[in-house]
Amino acid sequence: MSATRVQPAPGSRPAGSDLRRVRRFETRIAVCAGGGEVCDGWVLGVVGAALPLARADLGLSALWAGLIGAASLIGLFFGGLVFGWLTDRIGRQKMYLIDLLVFLIGSLLQLVVQEAWQLLAVRLVMGAAVGADYAIAGALVAEFATPKRRGRLLASLIVFWYVGYTLAAAFGIALTSWSGDASLWRWVLASSAIPSLVVLLARLGTPESPSWLLSKGRIREAEAISERWLGRRPQDTEPSGERVTTSHVALFSRRYLRRTLFASFFWLCQVTPFFALSTFAPQVLGSLGAPHDGIGELLLNVFLLVGCLTGMTVINRVGRRKLLIWPFLITAAALLALGLWPHGPQWAITVCFGVFALFHAGSSVLQAVYPSEVFPTEIRATGIGFAAAVSRIGAAMGTFLVPIGLAAWGVGAVMLLGCTLSLAGALVSVAWAPETGGLELAEVSRPRTPSPVA
Repeated sequence: MSATRVQPAPGSRPAGSDLRRVRRFETRIAVCAGGGEVCDGWVLGVVGAALPLARADLGLSALWAGLIGAASLIGLFFGGLVFGWLTDRIGRQKMYLIDLLVFLIGSLLQLVVQEAWQLLAVRLVMGAAVGADYAIAGALVAEFATPKRRGRLLASLIVFWYVGYTLAAAFGIALTSWSGDASLWRWVLASSAIPSLVVLLARLGTPESPSWLLSKGRIREAEAISERWLGRRPQDTEPSGERVTTSHVALFSRRYLRRTLFASFFWLCQVTPFFALSTFAPQVLGSLGAPHDGIGELLLNVFLLVGCLTGMTVINRVGRRKLLIWPFLITAAALLALGLWPHGPQWAITVCFGVFALFHAGSSVLQAVYPSEVFPTEIRATGIGFAAAVSRIGAAMGTFLVPIGLAAWGVGAVMLLGCTLSLAGALVSVAWAPETGGLELAEVSRPRTPSPVA
């Protein structure tokens, strides 16, 4: 990245034109991080359109279809665990580029797979890269952003994710509708190579996080980067405090256990119904009586994108805590109606799905906000990666079980299971969700007393 050097007085905040330069830099960091989220959403969103063709072309059983549909989510579990920790050990900058290379190579490999196990292996590796990017992007944006802009910049990562997810779904539906070639699924899956290459080039030159450098004792480097790009000393970025050992064990210490449980379980309760329903949207909507023309899936994704944009817009006004709790209750009500009335009139089904999509997406911006805020620098990416990994256990299980559940129990039971998860998420949020808006990152991420976050 190139920018005019900002040279404020030591310890001062930039003002005037310098402040505008700093804000442009913060925005560019968020856009480059969000570009990775576009790739994440594309990798996960494109499989819904490709899987039916791959199932026919490769002769996949319901078991193999479920495994391949869930493969990226399974890979994300391991990627979040391993690469989140690695990001805290070796730095944000290196991992920021490595995961995009994995996206690019994995996307192209999908053009040449010939067997179900090969496709499964590639999707597992790409899922691991998605898990890495969640941890890297959230940590980097949180550590560069000011308190006033942090919430919206972090929330924008999920907006970018939905943009990628929606574009991938639209592209897949359009391409598969245009041609009946059963082998077209390879090109649908490989299309993620395009955004991966663009984002990889955009990320070149991204500086290392001053907060991470400080946590490793590299004070001079932290000062140089912070004063050049942010116009302030690194102590203004994130004041140093009690040192925390970079390890998964630290996540389960007395100080951080409740934060770890909260970030993991609210995320799990959000994404499990979403991925289960969206990955198999044609089958689910067909079971509810919706037409099989792809319009239902596109409308679902449009509602998701609108809801996510709304969540990003209102996050500072509404507050993190309310934005999490109320949508859980509303999505639970929508899924309950679908579960009890699965074959109701088309208008009722459309309204319920629209309500679910809007409110789920609105609160889903907190998947990038809360985990990035509540952990200190030494374990920030580790904590994000762990929470993402736990969330994908439920998402992978839900995705794997949906085609089996539809066949064995019917669509009503599947909807009721989703309702139960939303209610569980509401209870976890009422008990543990903190309000972190407007606070300095150091104040949010480091407990003031030995007690966990209340």
